[in-house]
Amino acid sequence: MTTAAPEAKVSTTEQAQKPADVFVVFGITGDLAKVMTFHSLYRLEQRGLLDCPIVGVAVDDWTVDQLKDRARESITGTGESLDEKIFDRLAERFSYVTGDFGDDATYERVGQAIDGATTPVFYLEIPPFLFGRVVKGLAEAGLTETGRVVVEKPFGHDRDSAHELAAEIHQYLDESQLYRIDHYLGKMGLEEILFLRFANSMLEPLWTRNYLESVQITMAEDFGVEDRGHFYDRVGALQDVVVNHLMQVVAASAMEIPSGTQPDLIKNAQVSLFHAVADADPAHYVRGQYDGYLDIDGVAADSTTETYAALRLDIENWRWAGVPFFIRTGKRLPATQTELRLVFKHAPRLGFHLRHGPPEPNQLIVKLDPTPGIRLVLDAHRADRVGTAAIELDMEFAEEGGEGPTPYEVLLHAAMVGNSTRFTRQDGVEETWRIMQPLLDAPPPVHAYAPGSWGPTEGDDLVAGHGRWHEPWIAS
Repeated sequence: MTTAAPEAKVSTTEQAQKPADVFVVFGITGDLAKVMTFHSLYRLEQRGLLDCPIVGVAVDDWTVDQLKDRARESITGTGESLDEKIFDRLAERFSYVTGDFGDDATYERVGQAIDGATTPVFYLEIPPFLFGRVVKGLAEAGLTETGRVVVEKPFGHDRDSAHELAAEIHQYLDESQLYRIDHYLGKMGLEEILFLRFANSMLEPLWTRNYLESVQITMAEDFGVEDRGHFYDRVGALQDVVVNHLMQVVAASAMEIPSGTQPDLIKNAQVSLFHAVADADPAHYVRGQYDGYLDIDGVAADSTTETYAALRLDIENWRWAGVPFFIRTGKRLPATQTELRLVFKHAPRLGFHLRHGPPEPNQLIVKLDPTPGIRLVLDAHRADRVGTAAIELDMEFAEEGGEGPTPYEVLLHAAMVGNSTRFTRQDGVEETWRIMQPLLDAPPPVHAYAPGSWGPTEGDDLVAGHGRWHEPWIAS
């Protein structure tokens, strides 16, 4: 006899914002927990922001002592100096449930482990094909009615699969209970874009077609795929970082100011922006693959997966019409840095024609990785030059305010306290896939490029008529 799926219950705003009284991690023995989760939980404990039990769930037949040992190894493996008192407090929160995710008895044991909890938060750091089965098991065990579920990207591999995944989960959960985690949304620099735009009357008017020639978004990495060949060869650069990470940078840099700080108002502004973005055109899309990629374990011998992607997006609204957004990302480039760069129109020459070298446009750069910062490139009269020349005004945010929390600290804490602002909503996910779908349906051929270069030369043609690609400032 099969059990009917329970009707999804809509969470009230009050319930959705209640802090977690237990945090349950499915897949706690996996690589993501080893690399990110334990360290983030330790940092939250260190900052006094952790105040609930932590239940690990995995198929491995571990004891809670083995789980604590893994936590210790994971934290020290990041280079963190371990404070034993802080670690002991964290370790006391741990318990462990062994079980197969396909077995109903596993969810019964989870229910026993969290008995009495009124606002459980379930974090699924497991492959997406298991999301539906785990959510179904939790719901049929009566564990999700007043809880929240956090799932890791990817959220599908195209628009149809993203819709199907959501439909499967929405049988058991309301959208307000579902938190889609993307570590990029926890970065300090992404939030700083919004603050710089909307908290400064001298900057906000500049973010329009009236002043800007183009917008460039670069996510460069100086490392390759290495031991991720089996995963990476199935997805490539477009699906790995453009459709999620870099589209969030597009949203932050181009959306209109929300009418309030409530999560839904911010997400409405993001989705409204995505609606205005035209479908990406394969004619304005360049793919590359670095030399040596085919020799990596797990990569098909005839793979055409891209390790470099560059594309143009056009936003069809009053603020941005005519201003191209150029996006590029790649492995084995000369530097590791992510930045947003506003490239301004040239000032009229008039009588100020004496300068040193060709004119360089004014620019405003927001650096997101590896540390957030801002740079202004302006023209001024310099004593060491004839006429005007560019000057650079730099500021690292850590110099004023100190180092911020890591992305997973931000996101795990937000999930625990019920703040959904930094988590993507289903309509936003489907819109970003809609924008990118033509590139998936008709991908151009890949071009080879040398490791340590800025990608294939064909990528330079993409920005023709709008200046050139500007190298990240740490690489210049």
